[in-house]
Amino acid sequence: MTLNANITKSVLTFYHEMMSNGISLVYLGEFNQEITKMFTSMAEDEMKRKNTERSTKKRVYHVMVETLQNMNKHSDGISEDNVGKGLFMIGKKDDSYYVITSNKISNHKIAILQNTIDQVNAASKEELKKMYMKQIKEGRLSDKGGAGLGIIDIARKTGEKYQYQFLPIDDQFCFFILKVEVRANDDEKDKKEKIKAKTESEKKPSEVV
Repeated sequence: MTLNANITKSVLTFYHEMMSNGISLVYLGEFNQEITKMFTSMAEDEMKRKNTERSTKKRVYHVMVETLQNMNKHSDGISEDNVGKGLFMIGKKDDSYYVITSNKISNHKIAILQNTIDQVNAASKEELKKMYMKQIKEGRLSDKGGAGLGIIDIARKTGEKYQYQFLPIDDQFCFFILKVEVRANDDEKDKKEKIKAKTESEKKPSEVV
């Protein structure tokens, strides 16, 4: 018995979309600690096969854990169908890994979430550090956990701007889509800069008369 033509077309389309965008892992469903552990383990194995630099793996791992925990804490309207459950994707294209998450949130959260992300995107490295320390000291926590702390921390670890979008569902809820990028070539750049600095420092004593 052959598959329905529409199903076959959907599978092929999905496969080609994943391949063209470098997506290696996709999950749709409810999130908990076990799912988080499973995904981080699978992603680590994938990065190991690709001989990813250790520092890059650590940053990707950190981003995955933070985003998965945020989805588990802050998703709204969990129901029996897939609306309200989280969507998680990880991939690599060119010299960057990226993590994409999507979860259902209440519309009244849009303004504060957008304001938080925009502030983080506009902040310098030093400003992010101050924002992070200030939020820890003031203890501004929501009833579900850190309010914006994870967003600040991810930005500090990656040094990249967030890409995000809110897709309306109805008058109460929307899908919040977030993309986080981790540049793999930053590690190679850091290595070259350290080697250059070391070489220059070794030259200095012999140059002094």
